[in-house]
Amino acid sequence: MARYFYKAIDPAGKVVEGHVEAANEADLETRISNMSLDLIRSKIEKEHQGFRRRRIDTKELISFTYHLEQLLKAGVPLIEALHDLRDSINHGLMKDVVSSLIENIGAGKTFSEALAEHPKVFGSVYINMVHVGESSGQLVRVLNDLTEMLRWQFELTAKARKIMVYPIIVLSITTVVILFLMTYLVPKLIPFIQLAGQEIPWYTSALIITSEYLLSYWHILLILPPVIYALFKVFLKYSPALRYAIDRLKLKLPLFGSIAYKLKLARFCNYFALMYSSGITVLEAIVLGKQVINNSVLTVALEKVHEQISEGEAISASFARVGFFPALVVRMIRVGENTGAMGEALLNVSYFYDNEVKNAIDTVEPAIMPAVIVVLGSVIAWIVIAVIWPIYDALVSLSTF
Repeated sequence: MARYFYKAIDPAGKVVEGHVEAANEADLETRISNMSLDLIRSKIEKEHQGFRRRRIDTKELISFTYHLEQLLKAGVPLIEALHDLRDSINHGLMKDVVSSLIENIGAGKTFSEALAEHPKVFGSVYINMVHVGESSGQLVRVLNDLTEMLRWQFELTAKARKIMVYPIIVLSITTVVILFLMTYLVPKLIPFIQLAGQEIPWYTSALIITSEYLLSYWHILLILPPVIYALFKVFLKYSPALRYAIDRLKLKLPLFGSIAYKLKLARFCNYFALMYSSGITVLEAIVLGKQVINNSVLTVALEKVHEQISEGEAISASFARVGFFPALVVRMIRVGENTGAMGEALLNVSYFYDNEVKNAIDTVEPAIMPAVIVVLGSVIAWIVIAVIWPIYDALVSLSTF
């Protein structure tokens, strides 16, 4: 199927633009008509246009879900609400996705079936919750839950990433400075140090060897990191054992491992609670929950829990037997089982780990920069001392003559 760019007129007489895939011109006109539009003109997109942005970020998805929930809550029919949302989006992939939703719903599909045409945009949890909301007549409530869930996830993830942004900037700038010193300044000073005839200290010899190595093999060092990274990603993709080992290592890293573990627990409990409250069964919620934690260690643990529950084991007993979930999670699941308020109990766990992650980040963040500064400062100090000290000895020797 070819991808077309089109201009059309909506029922209000407004000119709209967008992109849609169609087999031919006739198919394109049918698809445009199904979206309640009158086609003005169209053209097949050239291949180079495929390099435009092909990803919808979380903020766009939050905005779409929130505004759709507000329109439906106000009594606007779904198809009209989607038309309004499409017309409010100026350009980009989200506009194309909404146009596709309108087209698929116009062709007789349900909203969840239309969403399922874009699994990379909405995800299985989102699609299944909408399906349950449609079936139960609680679509507005489900969309509100999804908005809160996506917003919570975005804020928590952004806070977790925050602790790495400043150190990476400092590390990048300092690395450039070090490379400049090693490849430009040090080679110019080495001849003077050697001609002085003084005994070269071991740390200066190490600096000279490092500088010569960088100058001789800079092209290999430039190519090697991306090649190693690409090979690592390939092995990670096709080796479950390696992926499991790496994911386990991530959870055991000093400082960051604890944050990652609590972050994933908070995310799983939050998603699990909302899915369960929406009417998704425990077993289905566990299957879908595996897709949001993105860690093979936790995924294997959830698979064992799923298997045990399928065999008739109690939910809390299954989580406890795996031995990977904290006592708090098991206890709250048991409370939910006994009281019939599983969703509320798991949301309380989610809020607890949410606060734990935020507190851990607030504790770790101030400690990162001093550690980074000490490491990078030590490298720069080595370069300066290794260069300045032999020069100083040479000048002192010359002054004695």
